[in-house]
Amino acid sequence: MRSAPFFARLPATSANLGPGFDAVGLAMSLWLTVEADRARNFAIIATGRDPEICGQLDENLILATYTDILHERGLHASPIAIKLHNQIPLGMGCGSSAAALLAGVLLANHFGELGWRLDQVRDEACRREGHPDNVAACVHGGLTISRMCADGSVRVASLGKNLPWHLTLVLPQSPLRTSEARGLLPETYTRADVTHNVANTALLVAAFASGEGRLLRTAMQDRVHQPFRSEVCPLLPRLLPLAAHADVFGVALSGAGPAVLLVSADLLSAQLSATIRGAAGQDLGEILATSIASGLSLSTGPHPEDRR
Repeated sequence: MRSAPFFARLPATSANLGPGFDAVGLAMSLWLTVEADRARNFAIIATGRDPEICGQLDENLILATYTDILHERGLHASPIAIKLHNQIPLGMGCGSSAAALLAGVLLANHFGELGWRLDQVRDEACRREGHPDNVAACVHGGLTISRMCADGSVRVASLGKNLPWHLTLVLPQSPLRTSEARGLLPETYTRADVTHNVANTALLVAAFASGEGRLLRTAMQDRVHQPFRSEVCPLLPRLLPLAAHADVFGVALSGAGPAVLLVSADLLSAQLSATIRGAAGQDLGEILATSIASGLSLSTGPHPEDRR
């Protein structure tokens, strides 16, 4: 019997959320949808955002992860045909690489019949990513707090999935490589800066646990990565003052940037949209309204030939 067709729906994610560097992530309702089945040759049909990039066979993170995992285990990576529909902005700090990497691990587990539980799939993706924040949020949804242990496993807590808060992503015109953004960070920090971020990370988690959105105005303030990334994320210093806006709970860089995330109680109003556009100026590329997502959706079904 052939493996059943594969279907997964993976959310975008915003990591760090200000002070929660490499430990906090938030799932957002922008999706990478992946359908796959065995085929004679590898093929990808991509729709949505950046279909030319998502649909290329060479240097494709989903396929590279799929084949690499199976080859590492001495298994043949059977050709598969994939249909992708992508809503996640690429190179903007919205977790596009984490979603693609996780999709590749899921495909290897499914078509390679590895028998991994979802937590094993998650941990493998986290090890390959190098840090767990985006992958954990992509799997579990809501706000996730995660850390990698010495044995390679990941500890995760997730909360806030049902909060009625609204998210606004403000995208610049040009993307940014995560490696470039990471290269700007210092090797050491002062005790005062570390203490500031520890306290604000605790306050951030409390805000999502209690639903007290106004706490985010303080909780999303950061001293570990945002000040150093402002030079390559021009929207950040322009939009951070909007945390004082009556309709906004908090503002932070999305992941390593360059997109900026705003959290609010209400849908993006015409007034707030105009304020964002005025503050962003000529660097503005796009404004996306979204919400907190519940995490990965995964299903398989009988192959059409097996239904006869």
